[in-house]
Amino acid sequence: MTTAEKIAVITGTTHGIGRVTALELAHAGVDLVMLCRNVVAAEVLRAQILGELRHARISVVHCDLGSLASVRTAACAVRRDFPGIDLLINNAGTVNLRHRMSVDGYELTFATNHLGPFLLTQLLQAGMREGGRIINVASHAHFRGRLDLENLRDPGCRYRPIAAYDRSKLANVLHTFALARRLHGSGVTANCLHPGVVATHLLPWWVRAIKPWFTPVTLDAERGARSTLYLALSPEAASAQGLYFDEYKVPQAASALANDVDLQETLWRASFRYTMVG
Repeated sequence: MTTAEKIAVITGTTHGIGRVTALELAHAGVDLVMLCRNVVAAEVLRAQILGELRHARISVVHCDLGSLASVRTAACAVRRDFPGIDLLINNAGTVNLRHRMSVDGYELTFATNHLGPFLLTQLLQAGMREGGRIINVASHAHFRGRLDLENLRDPGCRYRPIAAYDRSKLANVLHTFALARRLHGSGVTANCLHPGVVATHLLPWWVRAIKPWFTPVTLDAERGARSTLYLALSPEAASAQGLYFDEYKVPQAASALANDVDLQETLWRASFRYTMVG
């Protein structure tokens, strides 16, 4: 199969590294299915890409990862219109500065960053072609993450934005490792990555404001997307399975908690129950 015949489903393409990833995949000849909450912004990007690449094939599907119903609707549309998927890139992420709940009754950062992608992956997995690649954009922040398995639904008055984000990123890595184990021998791979400290809309406003003071520490979106693109397009990455890559496209050891198989399985069971898969 040529690159031009490949189909990539990617979430969160309207900002930052997701936008760069979409642009680069389109330039590589990959057909794009962009799952976005902000359809208007996604259509603007679609028009921009088509302005550069007249023959590109790009579809936009509404998907709010914070709503399990929205994820199911989006996955149904993708399965209906795209029976074969080569790349599933769970890129979208968020951090909420105040305690908010999803429409399904879960803490919103955890719901958007983990439960939504978990459900989407489960629903699209059967449609992955031989040689398909599932890529989860995680973060080095997972090293700080802790999972309170008694309070996965709602941390309540103990909510701290950074801790909530760290927890969701730990869940991304745990999910990747558990998924890779299940995919062994299937011809489909699952890996995750740290994109670097990327100066995007996810950074607090005060961090973005002082970015010029520490530019060597932060990456622009173009450099932040390089590990995602490596895992998506590189022949060398085709055999990678169950690995955590850094921002320089190099496999690294994940945290001790992320490598805890019992914790991986506990989170998997909880996520399966919360999303009511199956």
